[in-house]
Formats: sequence, C-alpha cells, structure tokens
Amino acid sequence: MPDPAARDAAEEASALSHPAVAPDASAAYGEHPDQVVDFYAPRDGRTSAPLVVALHGGAWRAPYDRQHLTPFVDFLARRGFAVANVEYRRGADIPRQGAVGPVAGRWPETFDDVAAALDALPDLAAEVLPAADPRRIVLTGHSAGGHLALWAAARHVLPVGSPWRLSAPPALRGVVALAPIAHFARAVELDVCGGAVTQLMGGEGRFPFADPSVLLPTGIATTVVQGREDTVVPPAVAEAYVDAAAKAGETVGFTLLEDAGHFPLIDPAADACAVVAEEIAQLAW
Repeated sequence: MPDPAARDAAEEASALSHPAVAPDASAAYGEHPDQVVDFYAPRDGRTSAPLVVALHGGAWRAPYDRQHLTPFVDFLARRGFAVANVEYRRGADIPRQGAVGPVAGRWPETFDDVAAALDALPDLAAEVLPAADPRRIVLTGHSAGGHLALWAAARHVLPVGSPWRLSAPPALRGVVALAPIAHFARAVELDVCGGAVTQLMGGEGRFPFADPSVLLPTGIATTVVQGREDTVVPPAVAEAYVDAAAKAGETVGFTLLEDAGHFPLIDPAADACAVVAEEIAQLAW
C-alpha cells in the first residue's frame, strides 16, 4: 500500500506541474487587487455556452491564488464551457498572534468578495464574454473553494440580518463541490488544513453565517465529488455534509472516486478531472 503522504505529494506535484493558462479577458468587481475575475471562452468556438464559475482552494490562505486553478479552468473551456475564474481576498496582511504560517481567510472580506463577485458576474460576463449564457450557470470549487461554492449557493437561507443574504435563491443550474470543506464541526474535529476553519471563523459563533452544513436545504441541485484516498480534506467531511443535507430533507449527489486523493479532481492529466467535467455537464446542458 503506498504511503498516503507520498501519494498526496505526487498528486499535488502533478496537478501543479501544468503551466498557468492566461485568460481571454479579465474584469474587476471591486477596487482591491484581488477583486477580479478571469474569463475563458469556450475553445470550440460556440457562441452560447453554459458559464462555469470556479472558486479556487488553498485553505483560504493568501499564498494560494487562482493561478493554480487555470489548467483546470482551461480544461473546462476545452470541453465547451465558458468559464469564470474568481479571485477573492484570503489570509491576512499581518499574521495573527499564535498563528503558524499564513492565516486562513479574512472575516468578513473573504465572504464579501465571493458574494460581490457572484452578484456582479452576469453583467461582467455580458460585457467581456458574450459567449457565456447567464441562464445556465454552474458553480464549482475545490477544497476551500468548494466550501465557498456551497456557501454562495445557500445565501438565501443565511440568517436574517446577514449582509450576504439573498431574498431568493441564486440563479444557478447547480453546484459541483470538489472535496469541499463542507462541514465545519467535522473539519475542526479532524484538524483539516492545520486548523484553517478555526482561523477563518475566529470562533463557532460565526458558523451559522458560513457553514454549509447548517445552511440547508437550499433547493439547488448539488453534487459533491470526493477522492476516497483524500487525506487533505478526508471523505468524512463530505459525508457529514451529505448526511446533514439528508436530515434537512435534501438529496445531495455524492460521487466517491476510488484511487484518487485531493488534487486529481483539478488535474487535467487525471481521470478524476474528466469525471468532474461530466458532473458539471450534467447540470449545465
């Protein structure tokens, strides 16, 4: 049996070995340098294509930006999708006391940015990527980005008074969350990404405003794709979210991939990435 740490390292190296792919267009949704969206046109030349909105992972930490997701985004564009690769504020300018290494996320800026980007996307896409069909939007995200995708799709069930709450469900065909940090209590229990959830939240009092496992049901078609061998965000986190959805009366699709860890889901060279594209296609077309 291969060493899990060695396997993770090899899979991560493969996923990150692809050169970054430049976008066809970019647009700002705010004044901060991280408030930007990169757009990729469908490579098959079609003039009307579903829009896949992608949120990158990296434990909400500043060193990990949207660039590492561009090979995956380009892979989707080559499958005939229009794609928006969203950047958002992460980490902190000054490390917090007691933190080792980069701090995970900013409160409330990380959530401010994701909400603002999603709200602005239809108009931005119409301006810079006319091939994107705003009537067919699928939201996807990997790891911490998977959390943000699930959260963005649940803004209409946020507590009353939340600045991010929507009065109606967002206009989405669905969500495909890839190895998402989707259940905060389970993630804290397993110390996922070195305490990233605790750093992001600053305490359990904010969980009702950010934890996808309590923002249920959403009424939006949702699928979780997870590698069985994932030791970065273990399957138990996704399983806890799927169980919470079932208890809330909502069915969430759950695709558990054998012989796959955390990074093959966004690695164009891996079979798992083709499965992800198919899951997106089932919701988009």
